[in-house]
Amino acid sequence: MSGTNSPEAVKKLLENMQSDLRALSLECKKKFPPVKEAAESGIIKVKTIAARNTEILAALKENSSEVVQPFLMGCGTKEPKITQLCLAAIQRLMSHEVVSETAAGNIINMLWQLMENSLEELKLLQTVLVLLTTNTVVHDEALSKAIVLCFRLHFTKDNITNNTAAATVRQVVTVVFERMVAEDERHKDDIEQPVPVQGNSNRRSVSTLKPCAKDAYMLFQDLCQLVNADAPYWLVGMTEMTRTFGLELLESVLNDFPQVFLHHQEFSFLLKERVCPLVIKLFSPNIKFRQGSSTSSSPAPVEKPYFPICMRLLRVVSVLIKQFYSLLVTECEIFLSLLVKFLDADKPQWLRAVAVESIHRLCVQPQLLRSFCQSYDMKQHSTKVFRDIVNALGSFIQSLFLVPPTGNPATTNQAGNNNSGGPVSAPANSGMVGIGGGVTLLPAFEYRGTWIPILTVTVQGSAKATYLEMLDKVEPPTIPEGYAMSVAFHCLLDLVRGITSMIEEELGEVETECHSTTEAASSPTQSSEQQDLQSASDQMEKEIVSRAVWEEMVNACWCGLLAALSLLLDASTDEAATENILKAELTMAALCGRLGLVTSRDAFITAICKGSLPPHYALTVLNTTTAASLSNKSYSIQGQSVMMISPSSESHQQVVAVGQPLAVQPQGTVMLTSKNIQCMRTLLNLAHCHGAVLGTSWQLVLATLQHLVWILGLKPSSGGALKPGRAVEGPSTVLTTAVMTDLPVISNILSRLFESSQYLDDVSLHHLINALCSLSLEAMDMAYGNNKEPSLFAVAKLLETGLVNMHRIEILWRPLTGHLLEKVCQHPNSRMREWGAEALTSLIKAGLTFNHDPPLSQNQRLQLLLLNPLKEMSNINHPDIRLKQLECVLQILQSQGDSLGPGWPLVLGVMGAIRNDQGESLIRTAFQCLQLVVTDFLPTMPCTCLQIVVDVAGSFGLHNQELNISLTSIGLLWNISDYFFQRGETIEKELNKEEAAQQKQAEEKGVVLNRPFHPAPPFDCLWLCLYAKLGELCVDPRPAVRKSAGQTLFSTIGAHGTLLQHSTWHTVVWKVLFHLLDQVRESSTTADKEKIESGGGNILIHHSRDTAEKQWAETWVLTLAGVARIFNTRRYLLQPLGDFSRAWDVLLDHIQSAALSKNNEVSLAALKSFQEILQIVSPVRDSDKPETPPVVNVPMPVLIGSISGPGLSRPFVRTDSIGERLGRCSSSELPIVTDELEDLNLWWAAWNTWYRIGSESTKPPITFDKLTFIPSQPFLTALIQIFPALYQHIKTGFNMDDLQKLGVILHSAVSVPISSDASPFILPSYTEAVLTSLQEAVLTALDVLQKAICVGPENMQIMYPAIFDQLLAFVEFSCKPPQYGQLETKHIANAKYNQAEWVALNYVPFAEKSLEVVVDLYQKTACHKAVVNEKVLQNIIKTLRVPLSLKYSCPSESTWKLAVSSLLKVLSIGLPVARQHASSGKFDSMWPELANTFEDFLFTKSIPPDNLSIQEFQRNESIDVEVVQLISTEILPYANFIPKEFVGQIMTMLNKGSIHSQSSSFTEAEIDIRLREEFSKMCFETLLQFSFSNKVTTPQEGYISRMALSVLLKRSQDVLHRYIEDERLSGKCPLPRQQVTEIIFVLKAVSTLIDSLKKTQPENVDGNTWAQVIALYPTLVECITCSSSEVCSALKEALVPFKDFMHPPASKVQNGES
Repeated sequence: MSGTNSPEAVKKLLENMQSDLRALSLECKKKFPPVKEAAESGIIKVKTIAARNTEILAALKENSSEVVQPFLMGCGTKEPKITQLCLAAIQRLMSHEVVSETAAGNIINMLWQLMENSLEELKLLQTVLVLLTTNTVVHDEALSKAIVLCFRLHFTKDNITNNTAAATVRQVVTVVFERMVAEDERHKDDIEQPVPVQGNSNRRSVSTLKPCAKDAYMLFQDLCQLVNADAPYWLVGMTEMTRTFGLELLESVLNDFPQVFLHHQEFSFLLKERVCPLVIKLFSPNIKFRQGSSTSSSPAPVEKPYFPICMRLLRVVSVLIKQFYSLLVTECEIFLSLLVKFLDADKPQWLRAVAVESIHRLCVQPQLLRSFCQSYDMKQHSTKVFRDIVNALGSFIQSLFLVPPTGNPATTNQAGNNNSGGPVSAPANSGMVGIGGGVTLLPAFEYRGTWIPILTVTVQGSAKATYLEMLDKVEPPTIPEGYAMSVAFHCLLDLVRGITSMIEEELGEVETECHSTTEAASSPTQSSEQQDLQSASDQMEKEIVSRAVWEEMVNACWCGLLAALSLLLDASTDEAATENILKAELTMAALCGRLGLVTSRDAFITAICKGSLPPHYALTVLNTTTAASLSNKSYSIQGQSVMMISPSSESHQQVVAVGQPLAVQPQGTVMLTSKNIQCMRTLLNLAHCHGAVLGTSWQLVLATLQHLVWILGLKPSSGGALKPGRAVEGPSTVLTTAVMTDLPVISNILSRLFESSQYLDDVSLHHLINALCSLSLEAMDMAYGNNKEPSLFAVAKLLETGLVNMHRIEILWRPLTGHLLEKVCQHPNSRMREWGAEALTSLIKAGLTFNHDPPLSQNQRLQLLLLNPLKEMSNINHPDIRLKQLECVLQILQSQGDSLGPGWPLVLGVMGAIRNDQGESLIRTAFQCLQLVVTDFLPTMPCTCLQIVVDVAGSFGLHNQELNISLTSIGLLWNISDYFFQRGETIEKELNKEEAAQQKQAEEKGVVLNRPFHPAPPFDCLWLCLYAKLGELCVDPRPAVRKSAGQTLFSTIGAHGTLLQHSTWHTVVWKVLFHLLDQVRESSTTADKEKIESGGGNILIHHSRDTAEKQWAETWVLTLAGVARIFNTRRYLLQPLGDFSRAWDVLLDHIQSAALSKNNEVSLAALKSFQEILQIVSPVRDSDKPETPPVVNVPMPVLIGSISGPGLSRPFVRTDSIGERLGRCSSSELPIVTDELEDLNLWWAAWNTWYRIGSESTKPPITFDKLTFIPSQPFLTALIQIFPALYQHIKTGFNMDDLQKLGVILHSAVSVPISSDASPFILPSYTEAVLTSLQEAVLTALDVLQKAICVGPENMQIMYPAIFDQLLAFVEFSCKPPQYGQLETKHIANAKYNQAEWVALNYVPFAEKSLEVVVDLYQKTACHKAVVNEKVLQNIIKTLRVPLSLKYSCPSESTWKLAVSSLLKVLSIGLPVARQHASSGKFDSMWPELANTFEDFLFTKSIPPDNLSIQEFQRNESIDVEVVQLISTEILPYANFIPKEFVGQIMTMLNKGSIHSQSSSFTEAEIDIRLREEFSKMCFETLLQFSFSNKVTTPQEGYISRMALSVLLKRSQDVLHRYIEDERLSGKCPLPRQQVTEIIFVLKAVSTLIDSLKKTQPENVDGNTWAQVIALYPTLVECITCSSSEVCSALKEALVPFKDFMHPPASKVQNGES
């Protein structure tokens, strides 16, 4: 009290005291002088004390009696004003604790007087209270007097005083006990000598108690006395007392100070000996009373229970049980039994209500209930108190429904026909219906027409009573309807909540302790081990004891609880109430489960399940379970289940869903109420939170959930979660909006339920899985034989369970996937199947993506275990399952492809298992997977799987469902090969390693290692498998596939073949390439020639591909080309193989059969391939040429040895250079030069093939019809073009026979006509003089030959004439095109392009070109012996004679001109040779030929065309002139070496040409014939020239001259004569132009002749000649008269030279004849 001790407070106190005393003396001044004096002396006293002492307060207390005295006196005056002043002053002193014991005694006595005088009663009470609470100076008698004073004031007439006094008494009683507690606290450290309390000890034996304790004891003892209506021992002076007040005081002491009674034996004794008997005695009227029993039945009138007493007794009992149960075990048993009895139906309503409230107080104390159970239920001969309490509550609740309390308005006549199960046949017309029929707004229970509202009586877990608190009521209150029920309901809930939470907590502790002890036990320290074991065993014992108690508690209460809760659940119409009931059932079920009490667990679960389903729902699982055999029939109210709810009946529940029952034959629909949904949620909650303890009950729970899910129409979605869906058929599910909003929540909880299975232990998990599997089997049985929507609940949930338990998937994988694979996926119902597959694939995917520990990559066994079901799915034939399987594979690849490792064979196996007949979408999906594998995952898979990839890709190529897939798969094979190529070394290393391991295993087992292409090394085998697959695809029935596969195969071999071991090439050639060629040739020759109409759908087929035969032709082309290319580019690899020549022959044979096939495309391609293999000079470029000759022909064994010998790892050569190849041979071996002979043999084989192809293909057919096959120009061109290349290799042995053969082929080839529809492509137009490529090729071939002969040895030159013959034959074509068999050809100009006619080519350009070649060649070879001997020149002339004689009639004008110029060239070279060999006679036959040729040409019979221009004519004339010039320069000068006859012919010709011979008859037509003046002149001059050769060397020459002159002069004479005659006859008419021209020419000739004669040596001119010249003169003179001026001028020139003859006559000289 620092506040009252401080100097300021003390000062204030002193001041106040003085002022109080002053006030007192003032008041008493008149009436009460003694008091005034006392007050004044008091002032002095106070002042003195203050002055003298330092410790003022202590001094005050010492003198308090004196200090107080004036005030006490003041009180004695009984004057109200003075009294009040004094009491206030006294209170002030007390509150400063300055009152001593004596003073206190005085004060109490003074107060007692005031009390007896009924003065200032409230002030008195206040003063007492202050006195007793501020200090502890009042004890014993003084204390008891003070207490009695208060009691007395409690019973005054004044209400306010009474109530204040009552409160004061309560406070004082509390103060007394508080003092005792404080005293104990002060002395707690003293060691007390416990004094034994004898059973019969006197109530006064309180000698051992300390002062405060003694006061308390005395007070409590007297309270008991008073309640029992006995005289008090200590509270002397009590006048009256009520029992109710006494009981209230007792209760408050017991409640507030339990430790006093528990610690002090004296007090315990009081409890046992006084309180309990008192209570029991007071209870008796209640026990005996029966409501409604007639008084006559018992002899003595029964005292009626009195509410206030009874209620207070129950409160005391509650406290006794709660606080002192351990002291009063037996007594409590009696109390509890009484409580139970008070619930009976025949007790008054209020009694039952307060009894229920009391029980409620117990029910919230689980530890207490536990003690009951231990002390009574578990003892052998004791009452089962705990069980009775629970059962009593149950009966109580039941009785409220069945025997409605009187005065309850809702229980007028009940319908009597409510038998236990059947539906109500007449509406129950209870008074309730008015309220409850439509909407019950109040929360209530309704059962069989009894309607009981639910009141809010208390907060959960606290027993706040209403009627036990009505301390002011004397009459029993009216209990509102439903109150008792509501409290009883809360009792049950609190009971369950308390028990379960207590037991669960203790269980938890035990479990953690066990855990820690086991951990300790496993610790290594030796010393502690002993005590650990000790503590562990103690622990065990303790646990066994505890467990027994728990089990007993549960066993004692479960039946009663279940009965009551089920009834309430049935009757509840309030959501909150239902929720509470369900929660209670749930917690009980969970607790039973935890304790392993199966029967009770299943009973509670069944109750919840039944609540979830519509009434009388046919679910066998529930009806056969333990629920039916609930032990205590009187409490099992299951039988009286609520009436069948149909929309018309007066249901008290809102129907929220209508759905179909899950049955094989659903009958009608069922309703779900909101309560069902609530129960369902509880069920979910139970399974979710307590799955671990459900064990076999999973079956119940899941079956119920399955049915509910079905009725609500929830359907599984991905991952197994159930989502609201539509029913497939039948009346579809009807859901209210209330439920619609709930459904997602329910489905969410459902999912969470299975998610939480991850926290179950392995055993519980197996229970769950087994339950799901058996549910699933049931659902499957139902789904058999009808296409109804099956229940997919179990499958969906198996999936969910699997997904959340991935971390321990091994323990449940086999049962899970086994069930899905064997049962669900094979079910005939497609929905069922689909979900089975969905579940299985989701599990596999999840399993692979899950982060296992250790990871899958280190746990191959687990990975294969996970993938195995995927493979197993391939055994199921349903396409939908397979599609799911493949989609799964696709997703696995996308997410896990990198880490599949050993799982690859399984995954690839799945793709490969797709068969051709399994539909496009399956194949497409499988193929997508494969594409993904090839594009992304080849590097990550083990190399041993690569072969599987090849096989699978190949198998897709062969599928004929979808062309694109086949084509793309070929693309994949190419990608794969590319990958092999890039990663060759790594793959090879890995494969070799693997091979070695397998070899070792095989040897250990003693079996032979078997794999395809065995002797080859594993990497090569991989390639061979790839080639073989592509080879299969090359003969696929579909052309596009063949084409693509062929291209790929050859590209692959071409690009990557270098990686193969040398020996493997043998397999490639024979097993892959030739095998393929054989198959293609076979298919092509047997292919169908029928026209294929469009290629399906809208695809148009080009006419070149519109038969199977044409499509196969393309394949043949591709294959042959491919093989040829490989032979060409890989010759260096193939030639060393032992049987290369055999391979070469086979290849040539293929080329030949293709070339001779009656298909232009194939035959042409065959030749292209032929060309390709012939251009194999060597693939080596100059820069690559090795220093040493190429090693080709190494003997086989050595080669193999060197390559695969142990010392040499195989080099991966990436280039084709031979230099690098040489690097492979070990240096010890010297390279052996190629065997020339073998090479030659190859070439000769090629030549023979070429000859066979040529002769066969160009041979004209015997008969011709529309379909006759005639080789095409490109084919022939290609054929001929091959020869030059081929010839290079065989020229050394090429002889005349071969040349002969060649000639035949060339000739035949050129003769082949072309079809009219092809001609525009080959020849642009007739007018352009061009060679076709075939003709060029022919000439090139001959050119190659002649060049070779030219540089070749002497003996080859005998071939020249043959070549000339060949060329000249071609020259003849210019005028006479060749025939092709019997074929009618049209001239190209007349052909119609659109008709199938055969057209002879325009051979002119070819013939002319050949002629040029002949001339060139002749220029080079004229002197060769063979050329001379074989009369080549004669042949040339003979050939040229044809076009020359035709001249203008030639097909082409150019021909004769070329012929002339060629003749001139040839003669200019050939004539000297001929003269040289004149004597040998080799040329004799040539001369007449030549003369005839000249004759035919110069005097041609063909008439020039009308449209010939003058210029053109003159040009042609100049050609004629050239010929004459040639005669004059090359022939006549050498007349001595030339036969006479020939010269004579020439002279005649010249003569003929020199004078225009005209016929005398003129017709108009002839007038225009143009005269060749220049030509004539030239002839004339030539004649003249040779007339006067300067020197006559031989008589022959002179003869020529003379003959020439006489011919000439004679001719001139004739012309002149004729002219004169004609002129005379014609009169005035002019003569024809040509005649005039002729005469002019003659005149000119005469003048020329005279000139020439003059120039000539006189001795060379014959006299005769002169005579003939002079004889002309008269004739000339005669012409003078002509009229033509031209003639005149010519005449003048002719006459002038005659002057030289005019000289005087001389003497006659004789020119001798010699």
